[in-house]
Amino acid sequence: MDAARSKNLKKLLDAVPAGYLVDAVWLVSQGFAYESFRDYVKRGWLERINRGVFRRPIPNALPSNSIDWKTCILSMQHILGYDMHIGGTTALGLQGHAHYLRLGENAPVWVYGDKIPNWLAKLPTDAQINIRPRSLFADPKLGVTQGNGKGLPWDWGLTLSTPERAILEAMDELPDHESFHALDMAFESLTTLRPRLLSNLLQSCRKIKVKRLFFVFADRHEHPWRKRIDPEAFDLGSGDRALVPGGRIHPRYRIMVPQDFVKAEAESGA
Repeated sequence: MDAARSKNLKKLLDAVPAGYLVDAVWLVSQGFAYESFRDYVKRGWLERINRGVFRRPIPNALPSNSIDWKTCILSMQHILGYDMHIGGTTALGLQGHAHYLRLGENAPVWVYGDKIPNWLAKLPTDAQINIRPRSLFADPKLGVTQGNGKGLPWDWGLTLSTPERAILEAMDELPDHESFHALDMAFESLTTLRPRLLSNLLQSCRKIKVKRLFFVFADRHEHPWRKRIDPEAFDLGSGDRALVPGGRIHPRYRIMVPQDFVKAEAESGA
């Protein structure tokens, strides 16, 4: 192996753990020539996963066309530098609020970012990846944090929504892509949300629907932090909002929700 090729190989091995991904854009930015990609694949230094996307092979691993979605997202966040985060019910589940949320191979992964490459949705990941823009909030980074990277290469952690942001992202998917029952069960576990962060997120939230739904759930569960958030402090819009066919208009927040949500509120004296 000549000196230049040896130097490039060391650079690749130092930056990319076994099993992790790189794309052609990153390789070029690191000084790798296009013509070298084919050579790296031929020599077994890289595996071609899709057009312009490569994986560093895992020594002695059984052949597999499936990619762990966490490995894929970690590669994009920590190696390739894409500005993105995990949110919604995926972030809730990763932080211990997975009660009744769909788990396993049928659970979608919610990814948020404004410049995510098209190839992500085409990769053979072990979970369906749903991509959303960060337009729900005026501040796209508010309530986004770094997860625990213990046990991962270089202690990398997933960049993900805090529970305060994640529940609002999940509510934005009601009723077409998330269920009221699943979010109701998840909300029941959100006993320690931070009122200040919640208030900032609600102020930053651009959708009346999401803010009204949040207070429907908050009043329904009456967690201690609810007393420190005043609905009157936020723009909840005016007029009734249709949402669920066959539902009922919530008497306080004027949004159509499943009938049992309204009944539960009425019986509690709301």
